[in-house]
Amino acid sequence: MNLKVKKIITNLGFQILLAMVVGIGVGAAIGKSASVFAPLGTVFIQLIKMLVVPLVTVSIISGASSLGATKKAGKVGLSTIFYFLLTTAVSVTLGLILGEVFKPGVGLDTDLVKSMFPAKDYTAAAQTPGFWDVLLGMIPQNPIESLVRGNILQIIFFGLFLGIAISTLPSQKKDPVVNGLNYITEALIWMIKIVMYTAPIGVFGLMANATGTFGFDMLEMVLKLVMVNLVGVLLLLFILYPLTLKLFSKISIKQFFTKMTKPQIVAFSTASSMATLPVNMEVCEEELGVSKQTSSFVLPLGATINMTGNALYYALVAVFFAQMFGHTLDTSQYVAIILTATVGSIGQAGVPGPTLLVVAVLAAANIPLEGLPLLYALDRVFDMVRTSVNITGDAACAVIVDKFNR
Repeated sequence: MNLKVKKIITNLGFQILLAMVVGIGVGAAIGKSASVFAPLGTVFIQLIKMLVVPLVTVSIISGASSLGATKKAGKVGLSTIFYFLLTTAVSVTLGLILGEVFKPGVGLDTDLVKSMFPAKDYTAAAQTPGFWDVLLGMIPQNPIESLVRGNILQIIFFGLFLGIAISTLPSQKKDPVVNGLNYITEALIWMIKIVMYTAPIGVFGLMANATGTFGFDMLEMVLKLVMVNLVGVLLLLFILYPLTLKLFSKISIKQFFTKMTKPQIVAFSTASSMATLPVNMEVCEEELGVSKQTSSFVLPLGATINMTGNALYYALVAVFFAQMFGHTLDTSQYVAIILTATVGSIGQAGVPGPTLLVVAVLAAANIPLEGLPLLYALDRVFDMVRTSVNITGDAACAVIVDKFNR
């Protein structure tokens, strides 16, 4: 019993949740005086920002290197990647639509929000760029300058280009580079883990400040975001995936979801696509009739790059914070969110944890990041739900690709 209690207490998710509850209690007890704890949240945000650009850069280059290699798989590889990119783009668009329809971030006085979160600039661009301005703005004149300025779209563009170029090199030249990128990724993951140890302190500071300033109105908004996210998840699970299966395969929709119950439960409990991979492969091969050749290619790739549930969340959070800060999104910012969330998802590893790519999505659309720790206490809940969506998409893709390539 003592070991179980110790395991729970030392769990970071539990610590963040506890910090949120304590922060709410302190904020409710001392009111606006809780602003004295605000710098704790600011320090945490600065640490997160420090890692965003290197993490996105390395992960995109590494992901593009792997994707380029899938050309060897010919038709299977191309159809798999097309399906993942298509469903991810649809998911992002759905997130934007739901955010605009349900408006989860509307309800607080924006002047109070801005005074609480010390961001440099909350003002949207005065002039809406045209199509060519958006397109040209994605291409960096100087990639080093893009890295320094933190221009996420330009970093993604150059990273994809460089990663694909690396994938065309002979193995003896490519492997050392790819290995080097993997080593850097491992180092960055270590840094992220260290930074996340400060998350309970940051969340405490932010929640104390938020509750002291706004009372419980802020919490109601976050819960509304959770509910809107669940609506999006249900639409993906019971509209998008069944529609693609109906159009491009002969499998019974009822049979598919009945068989997928087991991997969905594993995905929900572990919040890890990689941890669910063996179960998903077993179900696809033995119960859904997918060939081993197809499942062994599509499912591991999907566990790495198919983050449809994540993409929905990123888009929804972007709209949420834009509304909360009174930041009107223009066409170029919508395009930035769609591109960054869709392409950036490729670099996401299929492991549980805080989704730092959401920071990149917000930065690409010039949306303030300062309120982000509000969501970290519930990140595990979001992660469990979106992982269930991701692995369902992996299996649907495997069924469709197998049917087309037999």
